Amino acid sequence: MLRQPRPAGPRSVEVIRAGFKALMDRMIVPDGIRTTQTTLGNRPALHVEPDSGPRAGTILYFHGGGWVYGSPESVLALTGHLVARTGLGAYSVDYRLAPEHPFPAAIEDTLSAYRALLDGGQDPSAIAFAGDSAGGGLAVTTCLAARDAGLPLPAAIVTFSAGLDATRTGESMDTKEGIDPILTRKSVEHTGAMYLAGADPHQPMLSPAVLADLTGFPPMLMQVGTNEIMLDDSTRLAVRARAAGVDIILDITADVPHVFQSFAGVLDEADQALDRAALFLAQHVHSPAQRPRQPGRSRSRPATRQAGWLGAAQ
Repeated sequence: MLRQPRPAGPRSVEVIRAGFKALMDRMIVPDGIRTTQTTLGNRPALHVEPDSGPRAGTILYFHGGGWVYGSPESVLALTGHLVARTGLGAYSVDYRLAPEHPFPAAIEDTLSAYRALLDGGQDPSAIAFAGDSAGGGLAVTTCLAARDAGLPLPAAIVTFSAGLDATRTGESMDTKEGIDPILTRKSVEHTGAMYLAGADPHQPMLSPAVLADLTGFPPMLMQVGTNEIMLDDSTRLAVRARAAGVDIILDITADVPHVFQSFAGVLDEADQALDRAALFLAQHVHSPAQRPRQPGRSRSRPATRQAGWLGAAQ
């Protein structure tokens, strides 16, 4: 599948979106789940639950696609496997895409979805953020936005091959060029420019791997492959998380493609990684009655230095 010849030159948005949909339609969605179209905040969302009914807790999922393509349906293999393995329900947010809606539209939508869960009475200790690729980046930046808005933070964050550096300064952008079977520097710069729409990439909401202050963040699990040009997006964010005193697990798998977890049922490494992600979520997502007490430890703080970033970015 991944060895098919790549088209020469930049592709139109329509061609990119259609090609990604065709690829993701081939992924294996597990049995034992049900889906419902709904809304969360001001955006459509796909609600994914176990057939047997979910246990207490929610995964708020952000799909990948370079902020330009993809949908909750395109990543149903990922959300479905997380739901099937954890017993948690998930909401996958259909956030607005560039170039029609560039930065910071996606973060506005994902933050609105999180607010909706909180306003609906869900306890933050029972919510985890998760996402793949660009959605992994949104899992981090939505947490930044929530902290800066003075909201309580979620219980945990899980990222799969997260996009975390719009400056494209990681060494792996060059050392893994030609090894990564999916992405190239040109391809991510092409879609990245649509999302930036002229915005300066040197800001935490666009390049958290090199600029974000992660103080107060919840425990994080970051999964990535050795063959990815965006490998250093995850490794550098993990270093920043460690420096900020955050519980962080950096989970690197050898010789696998970008968002290899999508290939569950095909790659053993994908199933094993999803098992590890499910265990991490089970350890950290609790119903309010189950919430472990941690005297003297706070997972949130009020807005300080970056308050008002959404308006400033516009």
